[in-house]
Amino acid sequence: MRAAPVPTKDGPRANRDIRGVREVQLIDDTGQNRGIVPFFDALKIAEDAGLDLVEIAPNSSPPVCKVLDYGRFKFLEQKKAAEARKKQKTVEVKEIKLRPGIDDHDYGVKMKAVRRFFEEGDKVKITLRFRGREMAHQDIGMKLLERVKAEMADVSKVEAEPALEGRQMIMVMAPR
Repeated sequence: MRAAPVPTKDGPRANRDIRGVREVQLIDDTGQNRGIVPFFDALKIAEDAGLDLVEIAPNSSPPVCKVLDYGRFKFLEQKKAAEARKKQKTVEVKEIKLRPGIDDHDYGVKMKAVRRFFEEGDKVKITLRFRGREMAHQDIGMKLLERVKAEMADVSKVEAEPALEGRQMIMVMAPR
């Protein structure tokens, strides 16, 4: 029978979890730097203030510890992380499908959609599908993709040049 492994805590160590340290760089609850203080003195200062001793910078020598309310500290960290996640924009890849014999109006509608995708910050994958005998006229498809590239040059850059994959020609563009 083995003993259950000790679960590792996420986040900074606090109070008696701080081990193997004789001295710490102490910042008290008012934000004043108290300098290098023996660990147990720092812990006593925190307990006298009714707060926790939290290790802020464990890799420095000696480690930097701050006297603060650990529960509030964790709450504020979670809040910051949630705010950062909310602001984070995931870049999506939108796909626009074209055909070699596309009409001018249809082409215009597709380009308007492509422009809107770039304004939203998304990448666009342009797929040009060939059917039947259209495979013999790949140059028409290449000209169409070059036209798209030239028209969107002001708002985008080509991330993947046009390449033939089976019966489709694919080009990936990203916003500038």
